[in-house]
Amino acid sequence: MDEKYQGSCLCSVVRYELITSPKAVTHCHCSQCRKGHGAAFASYGSVPRSALRILEGASSIKAFVSSKTAVREFCAHCGSNLFWSRTEGEFSDWISIALGSLDTPFMPRTQKHSHNNCAVHWCNPLKTSH
Repeated sequence: MDEKYQGSCLCSVVRYELITSPKAVTHCHCSQCRKGHGAAFASYGSVPRSALRILEGASSIKAFVSSKTAVREFCAHCGSNLFWSRTEGEFSDWISIALGSLDTPFMPRTQKHSHNNCAVHWCNPLKTSH
C-alpha cells in the first residue's frame, strides 16, 4: 500500500494530498520550467490525476496554458508553482507535481534529468566541480 503525501503552496492557501507516491521523477531544464520556477531546473513527479486530491484552496488554483498541449497550475495568492499536465495525448490522465511543494518527505526510487541541452551554463548538476 502506498503512503499518502501532503503538499501545499508557500502561503498554505492551497493544500493537497497524493494517494500514491510520485512516479517518473524528472528534473527538467527546459526554458518553460526554468522560467516558471525561477530556478535552474524544476523537479516534478507524476501521479494519475485521480490520485491528486485538493484539500483546501481549489478556487485559488489558477491555470496558464504554456503551450498547445500543456497547462501549468499555480497558487493565485503566492504564485507557487504546483502542477503541470498535458491537455491531450499520452499521459493526459496524469498530473505532474512540483516536488518542492511537498510537505511529506519523499525519496524517489529513480530520477532523471531532461532537456539537458537547455541547461543554463551557470548551474550543471550533472557535473561536479571542486
